[in-house]
Amino acid sequence: MKSSKRKVIQILYIDDELNNLLAFKAAFRREFEIYTAQSANEGLKLLQEIPVQIIISDQRMPGCSGVEFFRSIVDRYPDPIRILITGYTDSEALIDAINNGHIYRYLSKPWDEMELRNAIHNAFDTYQTRKQLQVNYEELQKTNDELSRFTYSLSHDLRSPLMSILGIIKLSKIEQSVVDPNGYLDIIEQSVNKLDGFILKVIEYYQNSRSENLSETIEFDTLLSEIVENFKLQNNTINYQTAIEQPVPFRGDSFRISVIFNNLISNAVKYQRVDELVPAIWVKVNVDSSRALITLGDNGIGILNEHLDQIFKLFFRAKNTKRTGNGIGLYIVKDALTKIGGTISVQSKLNKGTVFEISIPNLAVEERVLCE
Repeated sequence: MKSSKRKVIQILYIDDELNNLLAFKAAFRREFEIYTAQSANEGLKLLQEIPVQIIISDQRMPGCSGVEFFRSIVDRYPDPIRILITGYTDSEALIDAINNGHIYRYLSKPWDEMELRNAIHNAFDTYQTRKQLQVNYEELQKTNDELSRFTYSLSHDLRSPLMSILGIIKLSKIEQSVVDPNGYLDIIEQSVNKLDGFILKVIEYYQNSRSENLSETIEFDTLLSEIVENFKLQNNTINYQTAIEQPVPFRGDSFRISVIFNNLISNAVKYQRVDELVPAIWVKVNVDSSRALITLGDNGIGILNEHLDQIFKLFFRAKNTKRTGNGIGLYIVKDALTKIGGTISVQSKLNKGTVFEISIPNLAVEERVLCE
């Protein structure tokens, strides 16, 4: 049976009084691997040669105090846990050292052996926890890098052949070079479009989750006009109505606001009623110095009342329609709003339509306050 060996704690103890160094070694040499120094310079030389987990220093030393020493090494040697021993009440220096992370804790001098032993073990536990967090962070960073490569693969390696398939299908229809009495080409085209739409949503979700928040000047009239024009090209049977009131400048994240509009309008287009003579989507935007209040509605199939508190969940799909989506769009909307400090609410009546109300903070007011 293999015996588990506890890792030996390596300690550097700095004190200008030799008796204190000898007393420390005598008390703890059987438990820890101990290195001693009688000055800050001597301690620094040892740090350059020997990796230690804990540094203990006396506060009052000639030439360089313990706090000053810890402050000077914190950037070069951030990992070791620092303990200060002092026989004097130097409250300002101690408060500064603790607040700025220069020391883990301080003990009174002369030190109590049991108290110092407990402090060392607690400090070592903190050291191990920090090192594990660092390992976890590096693994997370590696995972994020792999996710970035995967998303790149989605946007290029997967979409390229899909676009080729769609191109061939459209060409065959134009040239009428394929006899397709059963409509198989249409089925293939619909399936490819559905798959491509799902890939685009995954890419959009990734971009939304990874992008930094931006603060840009936004003209809602211009932004919304461009978005609506794109949807008109896809479906020109819908009556789009927009009303913008923006008497003051608005600053916000144009990428995420565009994502919000695109997903909500896309859903409104997708879930129109087939028997509606005048399908309509309307958007109202009212901007003031503190926020943009947006109302986006349609006269589509509506949402079941029992689903209203679930529609923003990832991969949720409504049951009152055969036109099932991918369950990502509204989740992205809620996530994007959360990241920019916005809110959203929804009201809906079955076979009557749905209305979303959105509030987005105007960052222009925050920037004015900062500059005043």
